[in-house]
Amino acid sequence: MSEPSRGLADLCSRSLISKDLARSRTCIGGGGSIATFTSWILSSASYHQFREMGTVDVDTAVLANGAGETQKIKPADERNKFLEVYNKLKSELLADSKIFQYTPESRVWVEKMLDYTVPGGKLNRGISVVDSLKLLLERELTEEEYFLSSSLGWCIEWLQGYFLVEDDIMDSSVTRRGQPCWYRVPKVGMIAINDGIVLRNHIPQILKRHFKNKPFYTELMDLFNEVEYKTCLGQMLDLITTPEGEVDLSKYIMPTYLKIVQYKTAYYSFYLPVACALLMFGEKDESKFEAAEKILVHMGTYFQVQDDFLDCYGDPAFIGKIGTDIEDTKCSWLVVQALQRATEEQKNTIKENYGKKDPAKVAIIKKVYKDLNLEKVFEDYEQESYFSLIAAIEAVDSLPLQAVFKTFLKKIYKRQK
Repeated sequence: MSEPSRGLADLCSRSLISKDLARSRTCIGGGGSIATFTSWILSSASYHQFREMGTVDVDTAVLANGAGETQKIKPADERNKFLEVYNKLKSELLADSKIFQYTPESRVWVEKMLDYTVPGGKLNRGISVVDSLKLLLERELTEEEYFLSSSLGWCIEWLQGYFLVEDDIMDSSVTRRGQPCWYRVPKVGMIAINDGIVLRNHIPQILKRHFKNKPFYTELMDLFNEVEYKTCLGQMLDLITTPEGEVDLSKYIMPTYLKIVQYKTAYYSFYLPVACALLMFGEKDESKFEAAEKILVHMGTYFQVQDDFLDCYGDPAFIGKIGTDIEDTKCSWLVVQALQRATEEQKNTIKENYGKKDPAKVAIIKKVYKDLNLEKVFEDYEQESYFSLIAAIEAVDSLPLQAVFKTFLKKIYKRQK
């Protein structure tokens, strides 16, 4: 992610902004002065860093307060153009309505929660809606098309934020996107459970506001509900297959693994963005949606297998994290493959050492993987997946839709992080 796109959430995580719920006058000055806003205090150094990043406009740098004003991020490039839509959607959600009237403190809380949990990732899922619609239309988007497709993209990012907030609590995770998980932020704790539910309920509010009069509104609501349901069931499969404190490797079989990754990851990460674009495009042919589901769920499965492989074999300095699938008893593609190929002695070695946080035991598991030549098994799988996907894509009778699928595949084929 480029530095300018990190915005408020990243700077907050680096303690460049300090919260001040007391009302005070806005004052922006040079030298050693302080720029004080109603909801936050922004130091002179931080203010100038915002200006250099292209994420603050002096004339509109206001934050959440009792009057309903919200932060604005000045777009500096195409990526930040997408972030500008986030600002608008956030402002709408933070405004008082018939549904809910905020207190000053609750408005500040929700805004901080949104900035911390929604826009901090790569945004690939959301931006894919915009890119896919362009490819389907075979032209640049109008302003309205850009805003609406971006809004759908942000609904996916909101869904992702909801999943990650709840998943981090379930997994007792410590960090997410290079900063403490939301529930580990001081004064948040288990309030994060409700925050995740708030995130999830923002989605229908966005859809109702901007798509209620569209002919595909009902299909759009059904799509998000069905994909969320599938993802939750995938999460359930993952949790009951690898319960904390237990190691039952008899559950680590390929059919279970495939169900976990397809339902937990592939539908919302790969199928949902393209399905949104197809609905906006006005696609009525059900076979196009069926082809998209088949191809993109396959692609999402391949993507997760790559993740599992990189967790063990990727360079931590390059991929940005140290893999812990072995220590965390994950139902990983590698351990499933190992158990399929292992001798009885190797299976016993896996059972004795898998899921242990001892580096020596992790090394023993990695040696079993090496002895079974799993790197070559993965290389063969990757090639087979690529050619299978290309064949399926080229069988689709729409060149624009083929272009969408090939764009997705190009981004992930042989990726190293």
